[in-house]
This record gives sequence, C-alpha cells and structure tokens, in this order.
Amino acid sequence: MTLTQLTLNLRKPSLVMSLVLGTLLALTGCKHEELDDFIQSVKGAADSDEQFCHSSSQPFNHALCSISQSQLSQAQAPLSLRLFWKSGQWQAGENQPQAAIVDQDKSHEPLYKFDTLIKDLPKDSELKFAANAGMYDGNFAPIGYTVIQGRQILSLNLKQGGGNFHLLPNGVLWWDKANHVHITESTQLDAMLKSGEAKPWYATQSGPMLVIDGHIHPKFNNDSTSKKIRNGVGVCDGSQIHFVTSREPVNFYQFARFFKEDLHCDNALFLDGGVASALYAPDVAAQEEKNMGVMVGLIETHPDSQHDQ
Repeated sequence: MTLTQLTLNLRKPSLVMSLVLGTLLALTGCKHEELDDFIQSVKGAADSDEQFCHSSSQPFNHALCSISQSQLSQAQAPLSLRLFWKSGQWQAGENQPQAAIVDQDKSHEPLYKFDTLIKDLPKDSELKFAANAGMYDGNFAPIGYTVIQGRQILSLNLKQGGGNFHLLPNGVLWWDKANHVHITESTQLDAMLKSGEAKPWYATQSGPMLVIDGHIHPKFNNDSTSKKIRNGVGVCDGSQIHFVTSREPVNFYQFARFFKEDLHCDNALFLDGGVASALYAPDVAAQEEKNMGVMVGLIETHPDSQHDQ
C-alpha cells in the first residue's frame, strides 16, 4: 500500500478501527487467517456505508449526489433508482395486480414531503438521497411524461407553451427495468417509444434540457441576470448519473456549463428551481421540508433488516 492509498483509507473511520483492532488481535496471538477475515469484514461494512453525496463551493456552492451505472445494473444489486408520487404506490406495483394500482392512485394523496416518503418505505429499504423529479401542477401532479413501474401516469408532453418546461428542447430522464439510465430529448424519445426502441420502467419529463449531445442549450445566455436555486440531473462520462442542487442562485448557462465542463455530461436535464428545488441527502445534512410532486430517490435494500419503518 502506498502512502497516498493509506492516507485515503484512513479517512474512513471504519477502516481506521479495523487497523487498530487488527493490530491488537495480532499482538494477542490471533492467527493470520483470522486477522485477514476480520479486516475484510470491517472493510465490507465500510464499503456498504458508501457516501453518495458531497458539497462543494466551486464553481458555485452546490450539493452533488452520484451513482454509477454499474452499481445500478449489477445482478442482485442492493441499490435502485426509483420514482415516487403517491403513498403505497411502489408497494402496490410490486405486490398487487394492475387494477389495484390504478384504484390506489385515485384514492391516495401525493407523498408531498421527504419525511412522508421515508415513512412510506418498506422496512428493508433505506433512502440514500432524493430530489424533486420535475415540474407539477397545483394538485402536485406531474405535467410531463411520467412512468412508474412500467405504467404510464401521463403521456409525453410535446406542446408549445411558456415557462421553463416549454423552453425547448426539453427532455426525459428515464430508465428501463434493468436500471439502464438515459436522458433523451423529448421528440427523440417520442420516436423511440413509437418504434419500441425505448421501454421505460420509470420516466419523468422536465425542461429545459441543459446539455444536449454535448452542447449547452442554444437559448442560454452566459450574461443572464435570471439567477435562482436550481436542481438537475446528468448522465455523464458514459456511466455516472449526477444529481446537482445549487446552494446559491445561478443562471441556466452557469448551471449547464457545470454539467458539461466539470461533470462531462453528454446530456443533462433541468428538474426545477426556486422554491420547488428540494434535496434529501443525509451525507450533506440536507432535508428540505417542501411540498413536491414526483420525487426521484436512490434506495438501498437490506433484506435482513429487522428495523421498523
């Protein structure tokens, strides 16, 4: 192990403890094989407690939550990206026939807040981070294409109009049943849906697109004085999914440039801004108490968990 590697490992408290206890076990005559098993077990515990979100002040104050495509796609992966809207919707989709889900949607209210979502999760599921997943109407219903567990809640919105959603091109964050995540411009996705090339298991439409095929949205102006708190998502470096929430007001161009130049995202999508921008991220002590429509969250499943909801 190099000095740099040792320094990085010592930043993890669990690994520091393993080194200290491992030394003590060695001094007490513990067998080499037993010592190796002990260190690996502690290291495994540290790895399972991975930090997904970080804060930074450059190029502007922001929180960044990330998950890799490989973490989501591996067989029997404990991590999954999901959309949430109404209480019990996820469990109904997992355990009940299609008709029951439709009825449940009509009779239940939106979750509204992160703490309600957390209470609604199954006992074996932990919310690692979450954010609002796009724009909504006065009833906290989505205004764009929305798919939850393969069932379309709202059709693709290709209409002209005002506001950020219709600052075209807009786009869709979506992933299939195998958790392969994409951000696709809306008219392009329309063609993919019609041809059967795209089969979303989850999808949320918002706008505008921030980065389109490696280019910043053509209508953004670097000198714009319209600055707000903003949050968005990018599919970056071919394998990383990055959720960004600014902690200070920025304009669209600054926000998009961060996705393109700092995170190297080929495609990125604005989710919402101002009073509607919301983040839950225990790693950076963030849990905003705002009402929302659809939320996107990273779930870690603990099959052997005995904890109460």
